[in-house]
Amino acid sequence: MNFSYRFLNEMVEAINQREKLRTLVKAGTILRAQDLREQGIAGTTIRRALNDGELLRIGRGLYQNPDADIDSDLTIAEISTRIPKGVIAMVSALAWHGLTDQMPRKTWVAIGTNDWKPVEGSPPVRIVRFADKYLTQGIEHHTICGIDVPIYSVPKTLADLFRNGKLVDRSVAVEGLRAAVEQRKATPSAIAEAARKGGAWRIMRPYLEALTFNG
Repeated sequence: MNFSYRFLNEMVEAINQREKLRTLVKAGTILRAQDLREQGIAGTTIRRALNDGELLRIGRGLYQNPDADIDSDLTIAEISTRIPKGVIAMVSALAWHGLTDQMPRKTWVAIGTNDWKPVEGSPPVRIVRFADKYLTQGIEHHTICGIDVPIYSVPKTLADLFRNGKLVDRSVAVEGLRAAVEQRKATPSAIAEAARKGGAWRIMRPYLEALTFNG
């Protein structure tokens, strides 16, 4: 009798977990294994949902609604969960802000000079190390696919591109600067201030002055 009651309770608990998981999946966000466990959803429930096609694994410990639209921002959100101390930077930040048509094969992520470098995985990333004084400047937080993603602001991104000319062709930085001014994604004064703080003003100044003079 006790066995029957225990078995019944386990069945009810499994059903409740599955319904709770379905509710979370319908929210359309990226689901992390750790978050699911904290919600009381067991690994067996997750595996059954995967086997039944109600859940899609998109990365290690990352899941999503299989019917959800997959947009280009999903990669950024997934990488942000993999590298919690990283910040989306350089060409990837420029692309996210809509200031370049280039879509880098790897997502650029900035980390500290002494931070642990993540192992190679999918989606692929390109790590750039910034000194602390540069790493913490100009960080914006955006909610992408339900994930809080740190991304450098437009002025900060432009400063990084001009300062790191050995990593990115100068033409990318110049075209990004031109697009930012023309699209009014940032004011010239804000761009200049970020360049001064970011150690790029001497390099950027003639380009910014030419663009604003011609404008």
